[in-house]
Amino acid sequence: MPTSTTVDKLNNFVDWFIPANVVADIDMRKQARIFLYSHLFGPFLGNTVPLALYWFDPKPGFQITVLAASITGFWIFPFLLRAFGHYYLLATISVENLIFCILWSCYFYGGVTSPTLPWVLTIPLLALFYVGSSPRMRLVVLALFAVNLAGFLYLYNVIGHPVSSMPVGAMQSLGMVSTVATSIYVAMMALFYANALAAQVELGVEMREHMAKATELRIAVKEAERAGTAKSDFLAKFSHELRTPLNAVIGYSEMLLEDMTAAGESEAIADVRKIHAAGHFLLKLVNEILDLSKIEAGKMKVNLEPVDLQALVERVGERHRPLARQNGLDLMVSCDPSLGRIKTDPARLESALSQLIDNAIKFTREGRIALTAASAAGQTGEEAVISVRDTGIGIAPERFGSLFEQFNLASDTSATKYGGTGLGLALSKKISNLLGGDLCVESKPNVGSCFSVKIPLVPVDALERTEVQDVAEALSEADACHHRLRSLVGEARREGSRLPSATADVRVAVKG
Repeated sequence: MPTSTTVDKLNNFVDWFIPANVVADIDMRKQARIFLYSHLFGPFLGNTVPLALYWFDPKPGFQITVLAASITGFWIFPFLLRAFGHYYLLATISVENLIFCILWSCYFYGGVTSPTLPWVLTIPLLALFYVGSSPRMRLVVLALFAVNLAGFLYLYNVIGHPVSSMPVGAMQSLGMVSTVATSIYVAMMALFYANALAAQVELGVEMREHMAKATELRIAVKEAERAGTAKSDFLAKFSHELRTPLNAVIGYSEMLLEDMTAAGESEAIADVRKIHAAGHFLLKLVNEILDLSKIEAGKMKVNLEPVDLQALVERVGERHRPLARQNGLDLMVSCDPSLGRIKTDPARLESALSQLIDNAIKFTREGRIALTAASAAGQTGEEAVISVRDTGIGIAPERFGSLFEQFNLASDTSATKYGGTGLGLALSKKISNLLGGDLCVESKPNVGSCFSVKIPLVPVDALERTEVQDVAEALSEADACHHRLRSLVGEARREGSRLPSATADVRVAVKG
């Protein structure tokens, strides 16, 4: 029995003859493989019969040549299948050729007692392998066999048959050769079919295992979704509950700072400022967690409205300039005036930019930070590109893949050295996507980083022009209605007898 490597090589060789349209159908591909095996290796066994006839027949004639040519012709079918396809047509012709070879040898050598008669057993075997479970093809093969058998019986019994010149001993030897060749051929096809069936059973077992794993994965996904929903609900409620005491801490610390400043208690002011700063930090962290949980739960809504982008960018810059100066940094703001007003959510956009500027201030110890806004051509149209560029520590390129993940920092020591939780970039990325855009990064270690928020550039002026046109059309229609109303009233005054009718027309016009 061949090893698995040999079987794989044979299968690869045979599969080369199978056209693409047959490969796509699993059942037809299995039938085509059996078809090709029988046609590539079957003629070697089939040609033993004409060789034996030529050896045993004292007067070999043309009938042996015709039989050998028909058996050798089976080698053409794999190439025809490779070149033209039409598997079932070639299978039908092949069965017809097989029936012809068997009945031809029987007609010239013994009729129903011919030594080559055992080859008749291969007809239903190969037909079943070739056509599979197709009822139509089974009917075609059965009709072919019936027609050929009827023709053979007619020729043999009515018209007559030639008398073989082979002696009895030679006929017996021919019968042994034919029987052995038939047995080997049937065994070969049965062995191949058994291997194919075993592979199919193994494939079925593997498919069932995959289906079981898929079911387990679906259950795990549902459990993960439930856990994610529970986590989002918990974070939302937890964050909401934290805001009340934090607002009290921040408020009272501001009051204490004012009182201590007025009283001149300089020693305690530093401690209260630390409490105040810690309260603001915690409130910012709670807001980030709440926003992230809302986005993940799909509950964060975007309110699009006309926004003066230049004013928004300058407002964000002014808000962060004191913190930048406190850290010895210059914060420069520039915006292309041609951007004008765009349609976006100003609160969300300000939140994303604030996170990026806070991040730049946090990781920059000297130099400057530039907040710029300009337009650029994107894949789907014009985009507004708002960039935050710093001269900080930079980021290594291998970190880009996980940069926007939650709780991710530039390095293991960043949280200790620079502070932070790793939520800012993740939140900015999600907000940018929520606004229909994206967040991109360019960075070099020890040189600096540039984070760019890209959002669709939808000018508001075009929308306003459309609204003005709609209002103008409505006013024009109202003016036309007003003129018609005045005309009807004048006509009613001139013709008092028709006042009721005119009044009714006026009412209809007013309703219209």
